[in-house]
Amino acid sequence: MRSPTSEHMDNLHSQIFLVTRRDREQLAGHSGKVIWFTGLSGAGKSTIANALEVELHRQGKRTYILDGDNIRQGINRDLGFSEVDRIENIRRVAEVARLMLDAGVIVITAFISPFRQDRQLARDLIGAANFIEVFVNTPLAECEARDPKGLYKKARSGQLANMTGIDSAYEAPEHPDVLIAGDTCAVAAAVTLLLQRVSDGV
Repeated sequence: MRSPTSEHMDNLHSQIFLVTRRDREQLAGHSGKVIWFTGLSGAGKSTIANALEVELHRQGKRTYILDGDNIRQGINRDLGFSEVDRIENIRRVAEVARLMLDAGVIVITAFISPFRQDRQLARDLIGAANFIEVFVNTPLAECEARDPKGLYKKARSGQLANMTGIDSAYEAPEHPDVLIAGDTCAVAAAVTLLLQRVSDGV
């Protein structure tokens, strides 16, 4: 993967447009926000994210989910699951989320995003005031028991390398903005908790 050269970057200049993020938010009737779900595969990230978006949509808010599997079938289809590719995967997602935030959208991301440094980079890029880190803390044993995509089974049998939680590290958030116990918290209760947190800044 080629990095941009300094000469290339020197020839780029940001364009200033008259319609601002604030203008878009006023039109939407609410502030933009990035709700960043993290947790192991099978933790329940996508399930909770989907239920949260349904409720926010019902309330008339403009939303969009960026989901790991969907993104990897499109904009990130050229990336694998090595550590370098995982880092680039999250960098691109953070950039897309930032653009959608500027459009005044409540962006919900559902990615394992296993490395603390990458999640911090996403927070820094998006801005701490706009970023809500949600840790769906589901024990590995429970995630393996669920195994909705059959990935843990493949990893345990040696058919799948670089599986987070098996042979690739997951660095749990130390101070997430929202902590959800994925093995005991019902989806409806998780959505209620998140709505309260989101409404504080929307």
